[in-house]
Amino acid sequence: MPCLNEALTLGICISKATSFLRSSGVSGEVLIADNGSTDGSLAIAVEAGARVINVRKRGYGAALIAGIEAAQGRFVIMGDSDDSYDFSRLEAFVRELRCGSQLVMGNRFLGGIEPGAMPLLHRYLGNPVLSFIGRLFFKSPVADFHCGLRGFDRDSILGIGLRCEGMEFASEMIVKSSLQGLKISEVPTTLSKDGRGRPPHLRTWRDGWRHLRFLLLFTPRWLFLYPGAIFFLFGLAQLIVSLANPLGLGRWPVGIHTQLFAAAAIVIGYQTVLFAVGLLMARESTKIALLHPRERLASSLSKGVALPVFGSLCSAVGLALCLSVALDWGGSGFGALRPEEAMRLIIPGVALLLVGTQTLVASLFFAALRSAFESSRIAA
Repeated sequence: MPCLNEALTLGICISKATSFLRSSGVSGEVLIADNGSTDGSLAIAVEAGARVINVRKRGYGAALIAGIEAAQGRFVIMGDSDDSYDFSRLEAFVRELRCGSQLVMGNRFLGGIEPGAMPLLHRYLGNPVLSFIGRLFFKSPVADFHCGLRGFDRDSILGIGLRCEGMEFASEMIVKSSLQGLKISEVPTTLSKDGRGRPPHLRTWRDGWRHLRFLLLFTPRWLFLYPGAIFFLFGLAQLIVSLANPLGLGRWPVGIHTQLFAAAAIVIGYQTVLFAVGLLMARESTKIALLHPRERLASSLSKGVALPVFGSLCSAVGLALCLSVALDWGGSGFGALRPEEAMRLIIPGVALLLVGTQTLVASLFFAALRSAFESSRIAA
């Protein structure tokens, strides 16, 4: 149990957990990861028979990581020490763990939420939305991403490399477990109104944003790759339509102003795709997490000659378009240009030059970055 000034409820939680161990015949201990309590929580924990470790680094995740590392059992069940979860009723968690589950999540929406136990904003917006995003992005079976009561195989969880020190630790455990292919199950869990005499440590908007940011940054294909590719393809399609129909296409805009916006979409979208490729390459090289098959495909673009060849072709075509306008201008004695005709070639030419240059520079950067990663691994 992580603890930060929980004197009002800590003794009750320890008593319930101890009674469960005794009544179920499970050999175990109650471990308190104290995060700097000043209200006498440590004395209460010791008096109740719990083992206490002091965690200097502040944060929900920091306390839990330290607690998991210090735990001595094969299985660990973690939960908040505010009496919102009933530690005397953990049979379902133990049963699932003994049946082979490596992570067992409580589900408060299946088990029941008592009146006043969860803010309406969390219950009907924050938790459902973030849980949906987590299931969509990471193909996770978990329907309640932020339930604080969960059990797991200690060695399996230590092996996924948990790092987050704040509240987003709750999402990190599920995301990394899903990416590593751990066996995950859920059991109904009842959430009661906590017994605190003060506001909770959770901050709705700050911690909600941290959870969302973690989910987005851990899946570059949804944050950067797909949006960038859509933007690039939309701009490219518009540019092709404009070039193929200089005299107009009904009510569809095909003028040079539209071309300019399409060229901007191509450059911005392509730059976003390149950023996604670089981020995926870094994740793959540093073994931060397993990559989705489509992410591995995107990461592979940073290797070999595909990017340099594509960049050279784009640059050559773009340069040819711009030179054709320059030659036409010179052939007319450098007189006045016809803007509509000239810009129809200059805009795609400049767009291709930018894309080609970005590609060539990115390929060099990726090669240098990969070399640095490999050198650091050899040194380690």
